[in-house]
Amino acid sequence: MTSDKFRDAVCDIVRQIPPGKVYTYGRVADLAGYLNCSRQVGYVLKTSSLPDLPWHRVVNSRGRLAPGHPDQRQLLLREGISFRPNGFVDLSRCLWHPEDFIDI
Repeated sequence: MTSDKFRDAVCDIVRQIPPGKVYTYGRVADLAGYLNCSRQVGYVLKTSSLPDLPWHRVVNSRGRLAPGHPDQRQLLLREGISFRPNGFVDLSRCLWHPEDFIDI
């Protein structure tokens, strides 16, 4: 079970990921102040019913998409996200660097 404080922090961070950029589950957890809670970030995103939450901009640490969400790739492609030949997001080009933009 995740706390409301954790859920709110995760959602606040994910909302700030700009179109055309992605962030990783682990980095979201770390930025929220919860080291080693990447799986819980995934749970928050999976169970959220917030319509404005850009969940599709969060990928794993290697750039792999969420299993069971075939629409994620199309949503990212529409935003200009580039993919490597193995189907993973090209993190060297598309990883968000929030240190200059974050408002938490």
